[in-house]
Amino acid sequence: MPGFEVFGDEERKEVMDVLETGVLFRYGFDQARKGRWKAKEFEEKFALRLGARHCHLCSSGTAADHIALAAAGVGAGDEVIVPPFTFVATIEAVLAQGAVPVFAEMDGTLCLDPASVAERITPKTKAVVPVHICGSMARIDALADVCRERGVIMVEDACQAVGGSYKGKALGTFGALAAFSFDPVKTLTAGEGGAVVTSDDALYARVHQFADHGHDHIGNDRGAEGHPITGFNYRICELNAAVALAQIGKLDRILAIQRNNKAALKAALGKISGVTFREVPDPEGDTATFLSFLLPSENEAREAAQALAKAGLPGVFYWYDNNWHYHRRWDHFKTLAAPFQTATALAGGKITADTPRSDALMGRTICLSIGLLWTEADIAGRIQKLESVLCR
Repeated sequence: MPGFEVFGDEERKEVMDVLETGVLFRYGFDQARKGRWKAKEFEEKFALRLGARHCHLCSSGTAADHIALAAAGVGAGDEVIVPPFTFVATIEAVLAQGAVPVFAEMDGTLCLDPASVAERITPKTKAVVPVHICGSMARIDALADVCRERGVIMVEDACQAVGGSYKGKALGTFGALAAFSFDPVKTLTAGEGGAVVTSDDALYARVHQFADHGHDHIGNDRGAEGHPITGFNYRICELNAAVALAQIGKLDRILAIQRNNKAALKAALGKISGVTFREVPDPEGDTATFLSFLLPSENEAREAAQALAKAGLPGVFYWYDNNWHYHRRWDHFKTLAAPFQTATALAGGKITADTPRSDALMGRTICLSIGLLWTEADIAGRIQKLESVLCR
């Protein structure tokens, strides 16, 4: 799954290009950098690949979530509908804007259920944030329809789905804006980094301003820049951008390997009684970073996950007990303190999540990460361990 598995001469070459100039900052130093603009070059290539007008690289996927929500105009007192299954950064970004996260149910895709989203929209709802979790897509067309019909902005969190698509359209291009992550364990990695994508010129202007203290980036060497808005320092370093630039050239090969390896495991698991799979609305657009399967009950899933780990199978995730990716263990969000006092007060002192259908699904779900360097023997060994535990 992680792009670091295929680091090579391409990454070294791009990084050395930066080090040879001594310019690590993404802006200015126009003469010294000798025409080498790694962040800009990546942005152009990534936007072109997705079919979007604009891409802005930033320091992380978390930063990308925050930038996107800020550019969308989310602020104090607004409600933002989010899924119960996501990385905590999605929620942190909402809170950072003084907004209140409202949890809707997920469906068999393990992503937001469009019907539940429609039910939880109120006059205070400013945005909906579908998260394409674990490499596969939400019912993004139906979610887009709900947002359009109700006049709510949609901000996609595609941090875990780089390279994915739905019916030939890139994930991250269905909403007004989208966030991507290129952290150390993402399919395309920059070491640390993220990106915001949009095809709206006005939103893009706010994106790159907010990510750099409100600078408008007009003029050379930053001397003539204005400050139309207040922002933060979410800039990416040219070294990180250089790594991402090398990685984007490998993305198709990475996706092909992941899809092949996932298909092998899924074919074997499909023969085991009681095993069912996560719903994938468009299998051809799945990035195949994870294989998610369900067992008949929560007890069976929990016991199987423990047994698989004990058998030495790496990359086994039982998200229902995980305190990073499922809301059930997010005790620190239930009664918020500094620096989120605004959201705390507006939420009546606590954030609540009523998602019994999601709990029932998540309790039965196990995820397996998909590696890039597996040999046929590695795959066979993984299948043997899966069968030894699940066929008892």
